[in-house]
Amino acid sequence: MPPTVFNKDGFRFFFYSNEHKPIHIHVEKGDSAAKFDLEPVSLVKNEGMRSKELKKAEEIIIAHREEILIRWREYFV
Repeated sequence: MPPTVFNKDGFRFFFYSNEHKPIHIHVEKGDSAAKFDLEPVSLVKNEGMRSKELKKAEEIIIAHREEILIRWREYFV
């Protein structure tokens, strides 16, 4: 299973073990998924998330952006 960065409000935020730049994070909720770049925070890919879920995921990413960047660097650098 890909490394989980954290879980919040029913979302799982994670990296795959073979990630690449630009720095980004994957998000799952139920059977849907999305991918967001971090610099700047922006949606890259949506696989079934409703717009309300995407907005909430983006808000969580913005609030935890520094933590995600630190975890990325710890894991991949």
